[in-house]
Amino acid sequence: MISAGDFRKGVTFEINGEPYVVLDFQHVKPGKGAAFVRTKYKNILTGATREEAFNPSDKFPKAHIETKVMQYLYSDGDLYYFMDTETYDQIPISKDQMEDAIMYLRENDEATLKFYKGVAFLVEPPNSVVLKVIETEPGIKGDTATNVTKPATVETGAVIQVPIFIDEGESIQIDTRSGEYLGRAK
Repeated sequence: MISAGDFRKGVTFEINGEPYVVLDFQHVKPGKGAAFVRTKYKNILTGATREEAFNPSDKFPKAHIETKVMQYLYSDGDLYYFMDTETYDQIPISKDQMEDAIMYLRENDEATLKFYKGVAFLVEPPNSVVLKVIETEPGIKGDTATNVTKPATVETGAVIQVPIFIDEGESIQIDTRSGEYLGRAK
Protein backbone atom coordinates (compact mmCIF):
# COMPACT_ATOMS: atom_id res chain seq x y z
CA MET A 1 0.00 0.00 0.00
CA ILE A 2 1.10 3.53 -0.72
CA SER A 3 -0.34 6.66 0.88
CA ALA A 4 -1.21 9.78 -1.10
CA GLY A 5 1.29 11.68 1.04
CA ASP A 6 4.06 9.57 -0.55
CA PHE A 7 3.08 10.39 -4.16
CA ARG A 8 5.96 11.42 -6.41
CA LYS A 9 6.25 11.65 -10.21
CA GLY A 10 6.36 8.18 -11.74
CA VAL A 11 4.79 6.39 -8.74
CA THR A 12 2.28 3.73 -9.82
CA PHE A 13 -0.87 2.89 -7.85
CA GLU A 14 -4.30 1.32 -8.35
CA ILE A 15 -7.81 2.70 -7.93
CA ASN A 16 -10.63 0.16 -8.30
CA GLY A 17 -8.23 -2.32 -9.92
CA GLU A 18 -7.08 0.14 -12.61
CA PRO A 19 -3.35 1.05 -12.76
CA TYR A 20 -2.32 4.72 -12.72
CA VAL A 21 0.95 6.65 -12.78
CA VAL A 22 1.46 10.02 -11.06
CA LEU A 23 2.30 12.74 -13.61
CA ASP A 24 2.36 15.68 -11.22
CA PHE A 25 1.59 16.32 -7.58
CA GLN A 26 1.45 19.19 -5.13
CA HIS A 27 1.20 19.03 -1.35
CA VAL A 28 -1.17 21.82 -0.27
CA LYS A 29 -1.48 23.08 3.30
CA PRO A 30 -4.17 25.76 3.34
CA GLY A 31 -4.44 28.19 6.24
CA LYS A 32 -7.79 26.71 7.25
CA GLY A 33 -8.76 23.09 6.90
CA ALA A 34 -6.79 19.93 6.38
CA ALA A 35 -3.83 19.44 4.07
CA PHE A 36 -4.37 17.62 0.78
CA VAL A 37 -2.40 16.33 -2.19
CA ARG A 38 -3.44 17.73 -5.57
CA THR A 39 -2.56 15.00 -8.06
CA LYS A 40 -2.54 14.68 -11.83
CA TYR A 41 -2.42 11.03 -12.84
CA LYS A 42 -2.79 8.92 -15.97
CA ASN A 43 -4.43 5.55 -16.53
CA ILE A 44 -1.63 3.28 -17.72
CA LEU A 45 -3.86 1.13 -19.92
CA THR A 46 -6.16 3.72 -21.51
CA GLY A 47 -3.97 6.86 -21.37
CA ALA A 48 -6.78 8.97 -19.84
CA THR A 49 -5.57 11.66 -17.42
CA ARG A 50 -7.36 13.01 -14.37
CA GLU A 51 -6.74 15.59 -11.68
CA GLU A 52 -7.94 14.93 -8.18
CA ALA A 53 -7.25 16.00 -4.60
CA PHE A 54 -6.51 13.25 -2.07
CA ASN A 55 -6.22 13.26 1.68
CA PRO A 56 -2.51 12.57 2.47
CA SER A 57 -3.57 9.57 4.58
CA ASP A 58 -5.55 7.92 1.72
CA LYS A 59 -4.03 4.53 0.96
CA PHE A 60 -3.88 2.78 -2.42
CA PRO A 61 -2.47 -0.57 -3.55
CA LYS A 62 0.83 -0.21 -5.41
CA ALA A 63 0.62 -1.17 -9.11
CA HIS A 64 3.50 -3.50 -9.89
CA ILE A 65 4.92 -2.70 -13.32
CA GLU A 66 7.35 -5.20 -14.82
CA THR A 67 9.91 -4.07 -17.40
CA LYS A 68 11.71 -6.28 -19.91
CA VAL A 69 14.21 -5.54 -22.61
CA MET A 70 12.99 -7.27 -25.75
CA GLN A 71 14.08 -7.44 -29.38
CA TYR A 72 11.88 -5.96 -32.12
CA LEU A 73 11.49 -8.60 -34.84
CA TYR A 74 9.05 -7.41 -37.53
CA SER A 75 5.68 -5.85 -38.23
CA ASP A 76 2.67 -7.54 -39.77
CA GLY A 77 -0.10 -5.06 -40.55
CA ASP A 78 -1.01 -3.26 -37.32
CA LEU A 79 0.91 -5.70 -35.10
CA TYR A 80 4.56 -5.43 -34.11
CA TYR A 81 6.31 -8.55 -32.85
CA PHE A 82 8.87 -8.54 -30.02
CA MET A 83 10.93 -11.44 -28.70
CA ASP A 84 12.13 -12.09 -25.16
CA THR A 85 15.85 -12.82 -25.71
CA GLU A 86 15.99 -15.15 -22.68
CA THR A 87 12.94 -17.36 -23.32
CA TYR A 88 12.52 -16.71 -27.09
CA ASP A 89 8.80 -16.06 -26.49
CA GLN A 90 7.28 -13.72 -29.09
CA ILE A 91 4.53 -11.25 -28.25
CA PRO A 92 2.50 -9.04 -30.59
CA ILE A 93 2.05 -5.36 -29.73
CA SER A 94 -0.69 -3.23 -31.31
CA LYS A 95 -0.01 0.04 -33.11
CA ASP A 96 -1.74 1.96 -30.26
CA GLN A 97 0.73 0.60 -27.70
CA MET A 98 3.72 1.44 -29.91
CA GLU A 99 2.92 5.17 -30.04
CA ASP A 100 6.02 6.95 -31.40
CA ALA A 101 8.49 4.21 -30.47
CA ILE A 102 8.29 2.58 -33.90
CA MET A 103 9.73 5.74 -35.47
CA TYR A 104 13.08 4.91 -33.84
CA LEU A 105 13.19 1.10 -34.03
CA ARG A 106 14.66 -1.04 -36.81
CA GLU A 107 14.26 -4.80 -37.02
CA ASN A 108 16.47 -6.56 -34.43
CA ASP A 109 16.81 -3.40 -32.27
CA GLU A 110 16.11 -3.72 -28.55
CA ALA A 111 13.41 -1.80 -26.70
CA THR A 112 12.04 -1.75 -23.16
CA LEU A 113 8.51 -3.11 -22.79
CA LYS A 114 6.40 -2.42 -19.69
CA PHE A 115 3.91 -4.99 -18.44
CA TYR A 116 1.02 -4.80 -15.99
CA LYS A 117 -0.28 -8.20 -14.81
CA GLY A 118 1.47 -9.90 -17.74
CA VAL A 119 -0.01 -7.60 -20.40
CA ALA A 120 2.32 -5.29 -22.32
CA PHE A 121 1.07 -1.70 -22.38
CA LEU A 122 4.04 0.46 -23.41
CA VAL A 123 7.11 0.25 -25.64
CA GLU A 124 10.05 2.57 -24.95
CA PRO A 125 12.93 2.82 -27.43
CA PRO A 126 16.46 3.47 -26.11
CA ASN A 127 17.05 7.12 -25.10
CA SER A 128 19.19 7.68 -28.19
CA VAL A 129 19.54 5.77 -31.44
CA VAL A 130 21.83 5.93 -34.47
CA LEU A 131 19.96 5.93 -37.80
CA LYS A 132 21.02 6.51 -41.39
CA VAL A 133 19.67 9.49 -43.36
CA ILE A 134 18.03 8.19 -46.54
CA GLU A 135 16.56 11.40 -47.91
CA THR A 136 17.34 15.08 -47.44
CA GLU A 137 17.99 18.16 -49.53
CA PRO A 138 21.66 18.67 -50.38
CA GLY A 139 23.48 21.33 -48.40
CA ILE A 140 24.60 24.42 -50.29
CA LYS A 141 28.36 24.94 -50.28
CA GLY A 142 29.29 27.99 -48.26
CA ASP A 143 25.98 28.06 -46.36
CA THR A 144 27.29 27.92 -42.82
CA ALA A 145 24.67 29.98 -41.01
CA THR A 146 24.17 28.77 -37.47
CA ASN A 147 20.98 27.06 -36.31
CA VAL A 148 19.71 26.50 -39.86
CA THR A 149 17.96 23.15 -40.13
CA LYS A 150 16.29 21.08 -42.81
CA PRO A 151 14.07 17.98 -42.68
CA ALA A 152 15.75 14.61 -43.15
CA THR A 153 14.05 11.23 -43.47
CA VAL A 154 15.87 8.40 -41.67
CA GLU A 155 15.73 4.68 -42.46
CA THR A 156 12.75 4.05 -40.14
CA GLY A 157 10.65 6.71 -41.87
CA ALA A 158 10.92 9.33 -39.13
CA VAL A 159 11.48 12.93 -40.24
CA ILE A 160 14.06 14.74 -38.11
CA GLN A 161 15.24 18.35 -38.28
CA VAL A 162 19.00 18.26 -38.93
CA PRO A 163 21.68 20.90 -39.54
CA ILE A 164 22.11 21.98 -43.15
CA PHE A 165 25.50 20.19 -43.51
CA ILE A 166 24.05 16.66 -43.06
CA ASP A 167 23.90 14.69 -46.32
CA GLU A 168 22.16 11.49 -47.45
CA GLY A 169 23.92 8.31 -46.33
CA GLU A 170 25.27 9.82 -43.09
CA SER A 171 24.44 8.21 -39.76
CA ILE A 172 23.09 10.55 -37.11
CA GLN A 173 22.32 10.20 -33.42
CA ILE A 174 18.75 11.06 -32.35
CA ASP A 175 17.24 11.65 -28.89
CA THR A 176 14.10 9.47 -28.93
CA ARG A 177 12.43 11.36 -26.07
CA SER A 178 12.30 14.65 -28.00
CA GLY A 179 12.98 13.54 -31.58
CA GLU A 180 15.91 15.96 -31.80
CA TYR A 181 19.19 15.58 -33.69
CA LEU A 182 22.10 15.06 -31.28
CA GLY A 183 25.03 14.82 -33.67
CA ARG A 184 26.80 12.72 -36.24
CA ALA A 185 27.32 9.10 -35.27
CA LYS A 186 30.88 8.19 -34.41
